[in-house]
Amino acid sequence: MTQPSTVSARLAQVQERIEALTRAAGRPAGSVTLLPVSKTFGTDAVQQAMAAGMRRFGENKAQDIRDKSRELADGGAQWVMIGHLQTNKARDIARYAHEIQSLDRPELAEALERRLQQEGRSLDALVQVKTSTEPSKFGLDPAGLEDFLSFLARETPSLRVQGLMTMAVNAPDRDAVRACFRRLRELRDAMQAKAIPGIGLERLSMGMSGDYDLAIAEGSTEVRIGSAIFGDRSYTSV
Repeated sequence: MTQPSTVSARLAQVQERIEALTRAAGRPAGSVTLLPVSKTFGTDAVQQAMAAGMRRFGENKAQDIRDKSRELADGGAQWVMIGHLQTNKARDIARYAHEIQSLDRPELAEALERRLQQEGRSLDALVQVKTSTEPSKFGLDPAGLEDFLSFLARETPSLRVQGLMTMAVNAPDRDAVRACFRRLRELRDAMQAKAIPGIGLERLSMGMSGDYDLAIAEGSTEVRIGSAIFGDRSYTSV
């Protein structure tokens, strides 16, 4: 199949595949959303996606969210932090982001809470859990999830916890990849049974360009797709 040449055409192709995979998994139509990942791409690419109806965009650097938010201040874009965040970057996320999907430790939550209170804002949040054994992957140890969720419920009222996020192992073994997604779903189900007040866990952000078919089969509610929409990345750009 020829790869479409425009952002809008590639978006349509990805959305069609998401719906086909959702149906194949026996899940309701529209139950899996798409988060276009615009990291390393410029605002022109974001504007093309917005013209095709997208509004939320994933970025992995706080400074890119700050800069793109300023450039597209009147466009209605909403920025989602998906990368590892240092506590000294909490100010930009509290000021410019609409959501963080990489919340993974108490000190980061506390830094965001302080900044959010100063800004008079609140922020949607997903807790990133490490379901892979790769040293390069970030995320909370699954063993600490219940305590962390309880901490968030007590100490960070400006963070609206809505679910969990993970990144699967980068490996050719698709069973190993799928196991990472299954682990997150099982953790979510176990935490839902705990019914921690103030914590919502309806969302599971898991699956990227190379593995989102497996993620959808295991219950993902949102997939994060970049190059399949925007084209090949150049890491010397934005």
